[in-house]
Amino acid sequence: MNILSPSTIQQATRLLNEHDGAIVMAGATDLLVNWPSNLNAHERTYLDISSISELAFHSFSENELVLGALCTYWDIIDDPCAMQHTKLLVDAARTVGAVQIQTRGTWAGNIANASPAADGVAALMALDAQVTLTSATGSQTIPLDTFYLDYKKTRCSHDQLITDIRVPLVRPEFASFVKVGARCAQAITKVGVAIAQTDANWRIVVNSMAPVVKRCAAIEHLLNSQTPVHSPRDFAQAIEADLAPVDDIRSTASYRKAVLARVLYHELAPCCPWFSKNGISKNGINQ
Repeated sequence: MNILSPSTIQQATRLLNEHDGAIVMAGATDLLVNWPSNLNAHERTYLDISSISELAFHSFSENELVLGALCTYWDIIDDPCAMQHTKLLVDAARTVGAVQIQTRGTWAGNIANASPAADGVAALMALDAQVTLTSATGSQTIPLDTFYLDYKKTRCSHDQLITDIRVPLVRPEFASFVKVGARCAQAITKVGVAIAQTDANWRIVVNSMAPVVKRCAAIEHLLNSQTPVHSPRDFAQAIEADLAPVDDIRSTASYRKAVLARVLYHELAPCCPWFSKNGISKNGINQ
């Protein structure tokens, strides 16, 4: 394998331009999962950005949180300001692997890896995050919810590097992150949803329900219009309009749709006065 080790953003973008197909790595947590069995990966060229100190930061200003490309999940978990201003990100970060993964894995890597099951991406997208892509010719900032084109396909070209992620600091009136997996920890998501409400506008983002992490326009419209909801079944039409999950080794499409409907209902019923709450028992199970 060929390792390129730039120490500045300028060097990194120049090398990306010169080595078409080079794979950017930082924490390498996604890369190493399949390393023993993916022999073709051993022959690739990798751009290791872990020595670029100008990317190792996160900062809060009056209006936004900026996550440098080397900011880890633990950087956010461990920051009291994050718990105060962006608790949704803290909640999502705590579901990613174990502490060893949280201290190495980066938010930018979670975005770039383009996994449909990415927990960090769902939370960032629900908070209207934007991604800065930098090449040797300049930078552009795009909304995260437009970043994915299809499964493992993004708007990041071969010569561009994710240099930061920008999250507006508009505290949601309601926010929740729910991950359903085979275990309570260290499990890939079967059904995931990040919910945020700001100024009566809802953001619903799901993972493991489509080829990409996806905002759900029909579900958002159902909530923004305050359409009466009496049970989880009332989400079925909107879920069908937004999503086409598949059967795979972790779950089935029918299970995913049913669980997402129940999660949405039980998370939202306590805070949405136009929901019927008669079907919620003490343990939160619809009767």
